[in-house]
Amino acid sequence: QVQLVESGGGLVQAGDSLRLSCAASRLTFSSYTMGWFRQAPGKEREFVAAISRRGVSTYYRDSVEGRFTISRDNAKNTVYLEMNSLKPEDTAVYYCAANRRALYNSNYNDAGDYDYWGQGTQVTVSS
Repeated sequence: QVQLVESGGGLVQAGDSLRLSCAASRLTFSSYTMGWFRQAPGKEREFVAAISRRGVSTYYRDSVEGRFTISRDNAKNTVYLEMNSLKPEDTAVYYCAANRRALYNSNYNDAGDYDYWGQGTQVTVSS
């Protein structure tokens, strides 16, 4: 079955950077809109960023705009989330997700609109 495997999480200090990766298998990767979501303890899962099938268009939640960058390499079936200037409030489990709908035709910020999910990777930012 489809697999999405995240990596790159860890414990960092405020102001540091991390790069998350999500490797996809058993799906036609370039046909999927990809998204990153996160979930902090006691909170609902929230949208972080999304990228179109060819990587031309991206969207971000306001609180990460300018600090995070989503990108993808369709040749490697991998989507990335570059996170800079990390803050303690960025602490969460980060999940990648695949949506078979095109970005412009999807509810890209709605977790319920995604078809496949990874297992998550923990990001902890200390102050």
